[in-house]
Amino acid sequence: MIDGDFGLLSPVSASPAVAALTGDRAVIAAILDVEAAWAVVLEEAGLVPAGSGAVVAEAAEAGSYDVASVAERAQGGGNPVIPLLGDLRARVKSLDPGAASAVHTSLTSQDVLDSALMLLASRTVSVLLTEVKRTTTALATLAGAHAETLCVGRSLTQHALPYTFGLKAAQWFQGMAAAAARLEGLELPIQFGGAGGTLASATKLTASSQSTPFDLADSLASQLGLATAPAPWHTNRLAVTSLGDGLAALIDSFGKIAADLLFLSRPEVGELGEPLAAGRGVSSAMPQKQNPVLSVLVRSAALQAPGLASQLHLAAATFNDERPDGAWHSEWPALRQLLALALGSAGHVRELVEGLRVFPEAMRRNLEISGPLLLSEGVVAAVAPLLGTDGKQTLQAVVDETLKAPAAEQSRIYTKLLRETVPADKLSDAELEALMDPASYLGEAAEISRRILAAYPDFTGSSSKGATRG
Repeated sequence: MIDGDFGLLSPVSASPAVAALTGDRAVIAAILDVEAAWAVVLEEAGLVPAGSGAVVAEAAEAGSYDVASVAERAQGGGNPVIPLLGDLRARVKSLDPGAASAVHTSLTSQDVLDSALMLLASRTVSVLLTEVKRTTTALATLAGAHAETLCVGRSLTQHALPYTFGLKAAQWFQGMAAAAARLEGLELPIQFGGAGGTLASATKLTASSQSTPFDLADSLASQLGLATAPAPWHTNRLAVTSLGDGLAALIDSFGKIAADLLFLSRPEVGELGEPLAAGRGVSSAMPQKQNPVLSVLVRSAALQAPGLASQLHLAAATFNDERPDGAWHSEWPALRQLLALALGSAGHVRELVEGLRVFPEAMRRNLEISGPLLLSEGVVAAVAPLLGTDGKQTLQAVVDETLKAPAAEQSRIYTKLLRETVPADKLSDAELEALMDPASYLGEAAEISRRILAAYPDFTGSSSKGATRG
């Protein structure tokens, strides 16, 4: 007996909900669903005895199969379809020997396993997108609620320009919505090629029928809710790599949010906080710790996903002959792990965003660390023309002199030096004060946010819990 894998070392995806959609039992169920759907297709085409589809469907109840035994026996043929088929045929024969001809006829293991993995992916992605749309709805709400909440924009770890938290939330939204829309638009196709990809067996099977092998493939796609395919794609793995890329891109967008939150929730920054929950974020040694565990888990997924997507491309690039010697097999765990990571981290990032604690006062405090220096770009644009041809150099000298002072003194010194440098008859005190207001140098922040949300109306939702102000 093989011990079960409960995700002890993969906490980001250790969830019964994730296991139900991506675990071994889910793979077995998808394989059996393909076989059952195929029996229905053959029956509807008049190629097997009437009633065969119902018999195979009854026999294909996933809970009746020993997953550990199938996994162990899969080593004999190199894939789980072969031992599972033996068990399925035995069950069908025990129910109705005449229906056995409907099991796997004209198919090959790759047809079934590729189609089953597309089916598994379809089911997982459907739930994944539901999670994502809840998160993007919450992000859209944050963007609106904090459209005027000032914070500091950072570039290469340093203070750069005045920013708004609303725009930050909108940018998080854009990354996630764009990736999700791309994933949502993918077609997950049926695989149907027969032993060598020529449909030779299916051609012989349908020789005296009004159906063609392509008709059967289209019917199977319809039965399973998958996309039709114009031809077998058993050696062209774009369907797999596109799915992997879509999942990785979505996890990337989760990782961006987690990376920002891990910094912004540091005590010395304190602009954001994860939602509080009993027992979460604890340390085994330090009672005072409140670790940002949701962000940590999401980031762990983001660090794993690119390697898994790369594995799919490596397999696709080395898919030799009409069925490769190992490349195909290396896809399975990588693709399933990507699905599990995406679904697991989606739940964490949704909880994180829906319960995010926002601290505008801390954002303003951090903004004021740099003070008027944040406006130096705007000051140069407005004031340099007043100082003649050397205006830019003169103002740069003011900045350089200011930066020699301790950080706590720079705001006062910069304002003082500017006042001494620019004559009052060219720039009044009121005009200078207006230039020093960070709210006056936000550019098109509000319009950018609006345009982002407008570009993805299907992801904004109609309501959200929003953020809790600290």
